[in-house]
Amino acid sequence: MNCPFCKGKDTKVLDSRLNKAGFSIRRRRSCPSCNRRFTTYESVELSMPKVFKKDGRREDFNQSKLVRSLEKACQKLPISPKRIENIIDSVEKSLIELNKDEIRSRVIGNLIMKHLRDLHPVAYIRFASVYKNYEDIEEFFNYLKEDTDNLFFDEHLQ
Repeated sequence: MNCPFCKGKDTKVLDSRLNKAGFSIRRRRSCPSCNRRFTTYESVELSMPKVFKKDGRREDFNQSKLVRSLEKACQKLPISPKRIENIIDSVEKSLIELNKDEIRSRVIGNLIMKHLRDLHPVAYIRFASVYKNYEDIEEFFNYLKEDTDNLFFDEHLQ
């Protein structure tokens, strides 16, 4: 590792620690040339599967799309950014565990809906209304009535 200050090529590792999840290493380094210290992070680079869209297009997995859709669904609700981050991590982990080169977009949408159903009913409804692309309110209402896995809908929509 080259020193970011003097560009020296012979830096020493003083300390190494795994992060909490165990997927990256924090290294504290020292440069004998300029005596400065700095920190580096080493992490695993995993390739995400391509996303096969409903219209037949294929595109790279885009985490920022996932973040935007979750932030929009959770907007103005008492949901911490950390909870959203945990959902994103869980969805990405599930996609990696599938070990596929390509994944249908509906798989990603269904994973998100499962998490939102457990997280907050309003966030779930917001996401479902866009994700499922309903043409009218009655069609959407019927979908919610059929969602028997969630007691919120059973109690409040009948």
